[in-house]
Amino acid sequence: MTQSDRRLYLIKELLAEEPQYQGYEIPEDEYSQKRLLRALFNVRLPKPISDEFLKIQDEYLQEETYRKGITDIADLTPVQDDIYLWQGDITTLKCGAIVNAANSRLLGCFGPNHECIDNAIHTYSGIQLRLKCNEIMQKQGHEEETGRAKITSAYNLPSQYVIHTVGPIVGWRLTERDKKLLAQSYRSCLELADKNSVGSIAFCCISTGEFHFPNDKAAEIALRAVLGYKKETHSEIKVIFNVFKDADLEIYEKLLGTD
Repeated sequence: MTQSDRRLYLIKELLAEEPQYQGYEIPEDEYSQKRLLRALFNVRLPKPISDEFLKIQDEYLQEETYRKGITDIADLTPVQDDIYLWQGDITTLKCGAIVNAANSRLLGCFGPNHECIDNAIHTYSGIQLRLKCNEIMQKQGHEEETGRAKITSAYNLPSQYVIHTVGPIVGWRLTERDKKLLAQSYRSCLELADKNSVGSIAFCCISTGEFHFPNDKAAEIALRAVLGYKKETHSEIKVIFNVFKDADLEIYEKLLGTD
């Protein structure tokens, strides 16, 4: 199958699952098809799917990521001992684990084509990730607490694992509790990575954006939490601070003394 054939197969299978989608006209252009497929992935509830679907989905997603270009931590240069700064799409990063800024349901973002990192990670990992997260949450029996973390396979992503953490949502002002919970999110991820012998971890800018944590304060807390953890535990884990926006890159460059 060509990549186009795979995409059309996946769209048709997902449309066929739901009665309300019957008669839906599939767009002819590639861009619109990709948008539709992502939206269908995003809104799909965690329920069983055929092995044939998963096989074709995996081939499709892996090819899409390959075409975007994969960055290996082995090709990056640390800015200081075991600390890296990298700007780019975290779903294309090959390392031990990438961190997902999750919500308390831990099932990924259900907003069609939403631009949050939770949406991107679940989209390009594949529907297995939502199925696994649902299994974890069903066993847990309650929503994920802020500052905690869970680990799963990364499935179709280049990384080996995804570590999901729920950062604090900032209200009308930043509080000391918000700061402590954000630091705890970083520590929980590091502890879980070390517990699972993960050699490297890439942190996104947890709680910024949709959760309204000020970017500069979040970066200060992130760096302090990581360096404090490594000093306290003598952990040899390699840490990548992953940024996407230029503004966050400038903040981290200043904090790390690389500007």
